[in-house]
Amino acid sequence: MSTVSLGAGPVRVRDIVGLAQGQAHAVPAPDLLDRLDTARRALDRAAAGGARIYGLNTGLGARVGRDLAEHPDGLDAAAFQTLLVRGRAVGMGDPLPAQVVRAAMAARLAMLSQGGSGISPAVFTALAALLDRAVHPRVPRHGSQGEGDLCLFAHVALVLIGEGEAEYRGNVLPGGRALREAGLEPVLLGPKDGLSLVNAGAFSAGAGALLAHEAARLLSWQEHATALSFAATCANRRVLEPAVQAARPAPGQVAAAERLRRLLAGSAWPAAGLQDPLSLRCAAPVLGATAAAIDRAAQEVEIELNSAADNPLVLVDTGEVLSTGNFACPAVALTFENLGLAMAQAAQASLARFLQLTNGQRPGLPFGLSPVGGMAAGLVPLQKSAMALLAEIRRHAAPVMLDYWPVAAGVEDHATQAPLVVEKGEAILASWRRLVAIELLAAAQAIDLDGKDRLGPPLAALHARLRRVVASLQDDRPTGPDAERLAGWMEAVDASP
Repeated sequence: MSTVSLGAGPVRVRDIVGLAQGQAHAVPAPDLLDRLDTARRALDRAAAGGARIYGLNTGLGARVGRDLAEHPDGLDAAAFQTLLVRGRAVGMGDPLPAQVVRAAMAARLAMLSQGGSGISPAVFTALAALLDRAVHPRVPRHGSQGEGDLCLFAHVALVLIGEGEAEYRGNVLPGGRALREAGLEPVLLGPKDGLSLVNAGAFSAGAGALLAHEAARLLSWQEHATALSFAATCANRRVLEPAVQAARPAPGQVAAAERLRRLLAGSAWPAAGLQDPLSLRCAAPVLGATAAAIDRAAQEVEIELNSAADNPLVLVDTGEVLSTGNFACPAVALTFENLGLAMAQAAQASLARFLQLTNGQRPGLPFGLSPVGGMAAGLVPLQKSAMALLAEIRRHAAPVMLDYWPVAAGVEDHATQAPLVVEKGEAILASWRRLVAIELLAAAQAIDLDGKDRLGPPLAALHARLRRVVASLQDDRPTGPDAERLAGWMEAVDASP
């Protein structure tokens, strides 16, 4: 198991993925707890000096103008943090997958390691222990507008104080019992600790890291499918030549063409025509644009992971505690909206190549890629499922980040909807994966009919791997299960073995 050192350097998307999947272990850098303690003492000094500090000695949201001392029961700053957590745990709907919750906890630990929150070191350590002991708070899906995921992370904070619910070793338990069975104790929240836990876009960043990672893996499968379609259709490969790409080096395009050329190495065939349909001829620009969108999404996530997205923010060097808007992540929302469109475009091109393969209009390829002909439908009926998948993608590709309404008495009159943007990106990716599986199914079938001799080593190895998962089509059979089996296999293994 690898180690992710918190506070020792930049945290990357791959680190969050490793922690979320239980393949990495988080440890604080040797001086991290001391640095957190320094920030904590700066916060305490500011409060002791009479500074009004949002969420520590004032109310929240629309009640920011009220001082904590005005509470009718004489509530102290520490007790207020417990009430703050309870009152914000308003999530609804089905629970998020444990892997997403783990990614969010890992993301928040990375953010807290920057030292701008003033969180008590003991609370930071308790959150790290939840991740380490695989105690997974049950977090309902709905509750965040993307202006800090406080209503989602409040459900994590509930478990830290021994409340709420958590999954532990396959059982859903009350939070306190889950802690006990994991050998942990509830934590006592000090002033501002509750707000420090919840007030950042940790779920957006954590789920975004998982999505960017999976999108990159699926793009590699899409490139493999595209290369096999080139071979299956005897497409003109000269569109991939370096000189062609250098003439218009759009983001990602040169590298995408190079990857396709590597996959086509050793393959040979006479081109079926001078110019191919655009889904083949423009493969490098489309794949390159998708790769660039994935890279930008990963970069935005890593900015969040390595920033102090806290309100208020503790400035250790000056001793100031300032209100901020750092919890908002419009750049994440914008970037992931773009990623959704990029994935949708790649999926649409994949569908177009599948139609080219199965419509019976490419030289040497029979209708439906059926080897028996006659009344056989071959893969043509699968076009209906492919069209349904594309419609699903188009539905989720529509922008959602402008869908908000002012809440909290008009104080929260702007939102990014970043968690929802990432969530619909996950839905796009799932349908895209199925479309890539359908393209692979058709391209492999076309190669079976007439084309094995034209494959070089990379594509021959790919074809052999595909045939170990799904058999070649002879007489008509249900092909939806074949494509679904391929999609599940692609999710489990990498395109390059």
